[in-house]
Amino acid sequence: MNKVWHRISERISSVFTRSMSGVDSLPQLAILGLLSGLVTGAVILVFRLAIEWPLEYFLPGEGSEAFESLDIITRAVLPLAGAFGIGLFLHRLATHDRKVGVVHVMERLNYHQGYITARSAIIQFVVGVSTVITGQSAGREGPAVHLGAAFSSLMGQWMRLPNNSIRTLVACGCAAAISASFNTPIAGVIFAMEVVMMEYTIAGFTPIILAAVSAAVVTQLVYGSEPAFNVPALTMNSFLEIPWILVIAIIIGVSAALFIHLVDAMGRFNQRPILLRVIIAGMLMAVAAVVVPQTMGIGYDTVNETMNGELGFWLLLTVGAAKLVITALTVGLGMPSSIIGPTLIMGAALGGALGLIGGDILPGHASSVGFYAMLGMGAMMGAVLQAPLAALMALMELTRNPNIILPGMLVITTATLITSEAFGKKSLFLTVLKSQGLSYQSSPVIQALRRVSVAAIMDKSILRINRHLTAEEARKALQAEPKWLIVDGKNGPTALLPAVDLARYLEDSAEAASNETDEPVESIDLMDIPAHRRDIAPVQYQATLEEAMHEFENTSAEALYVQRHVAPMIQRVYGVVLKSDIESYYQYRRS
Repeated sequence: MNKVWHRISERISSVFTRSMSGVDSLPQLAILGLLSGLVTGAVILVFRLAIEWPLEYFLPGEGSEAFESLDIITRAVLPLAGAFGIGLFLHRLATHDRKVGVVHVMERLNYHQGYITARSAIIQFVVGVSTVITGQSAGREGPAVHLGAAFSSLMGQWMRLPNNSIRTLVACGCAAAISASFNTPIAGVIFAMEVVMMEYTIAGFTPIILAAVSAAVVTQLVYGSEPAFNVPALTMNSFLEIPWILVIAIIIGVSAALFIHLVDAMGRFNQRPILLRVIIAGMLMAVAAVVVPQTMGIGYDTVNETMNGELGFWLLLTVGAAKLVITALTVGLGMPSSIIGPTLIMGAALGGALGLIGGDILPGHASSVGFYAMLGMGAMMGAVLQAPLAALMALMELTRNPNIILPGMLVITTATLITSEAFGKKSLFLTVLKSQGLSYQSSPVIQALRRVSVAAIMDKSILRINRHLTAEEARKALQAEPKWLIVDGKNGPTALLPAVDLARYLEDSAEAASNETDEPVESIDLMDIPAHRRDIAPVQYQATLEEAMHEFENTSAEALYVQRHVAPMIQRVYGVVLKSDIESYYQYRRS
């Protein structure tokens, strides 16, 4: 009975997996996107509560961000002790286990087809909570993206989906995480496609949108429908402000370039012991916490105070500069902190400070400090991440005010251009990947090959056959009319043989025997008969066309046989793929 049930479940899994192997499996992906959003939303709720509960109990005053209310000694000791604990934890881990955050998700997408381990998710949860509750300059968005991507990837792995579908699920998890963190579903969708996947596809939009929406619904059930910040009504009072907005964009662009440069410069110490680097980061953070306590933790309370004009010019300037420097130094040294949240804090503070200057330059015409703080947030996020559209969508959803779009587009695109063109800086995530000796390939050809599984184009007209067989066995084998014969040797498949070549050989042998020029063939060695044999190599059923092309390059094989684990130590062959099949498929889809 168990064997029958195993065969039935294997058959269902095979049919479902094959239906998701191509780019047209939209209904199935839509359902999985919805599930991904629900799972990610629940995970982010647990993650947020793990941060907020201890802080609400430990910190004086109300809320979970009142680090400024701590006495000066506690502000110094807390981040230093936290850094020591985090450093010890990371020291005990292997080097590859220390990688967390958005950069790690991008690495897994580029080099491992989106496969993320449960161990990685647990490590991210621990360090993500630890960095925030110990007062490091950190956010919760990067860990949230990692957790959303990890649980979505694990869901796809558990369902044994093809790798192209797992990649889509990872994007769903990223979108859901941003949506759940800020209550900004549209920004989550754009972030996943612009920052993480670095591509826009029609097939990808639907499942990613459903993931973002379902995650937002889950968090709204607990936290309500308000966005992450208390944003007052904002509008641009006069077109006379546009020149000053351009000046702000330039200053923010320069600041973003400095931030990326500092993180990259600190990367040269990556060969030093992780414990030493994190403790030094904690010491730097302790100094910053004593002098500028607003640099501690997530800092959303500082953003809200800035929006409502409650902070003065010098304090805003100090907070913006200190947050920029301390975050860059500590993250660059190896502190596993998120940088998305800190970019918003430094952008809001610098934007608010420059808004106060604008008010003195154009009295009676300048907009509110909150207006400039929002522009600074969007500009800094867009410039640091090199994601102008995601930043603009975040700006619009956080303010819920279409009047922010025009100045927002102007300030975000200008700041992004200043950072990328004037200073030659790429996205911070790509910069960190490069410092680790890694790259992120996003050419149209590679992206197209990643979206399709080998199961979508493999030729299933195959028959596995022993190398040595009788003429009668050969004739019976050909009765099934296969197109290809996979020749089995002592150690598994050794060659691919066109069935027509074996049929031709049998005909020639029979004709020669009837003319009495040769003896009738009794035994056949498929590796000796005249035929167009191809060297073959294995590729897994879940593999994408990109992985198949890598197999062709690495093995010099002329064909790949598609196999899948169906039981321990047992592989089943489902079809074959030729290099010409992949090239023909790509040419067809492009035309």
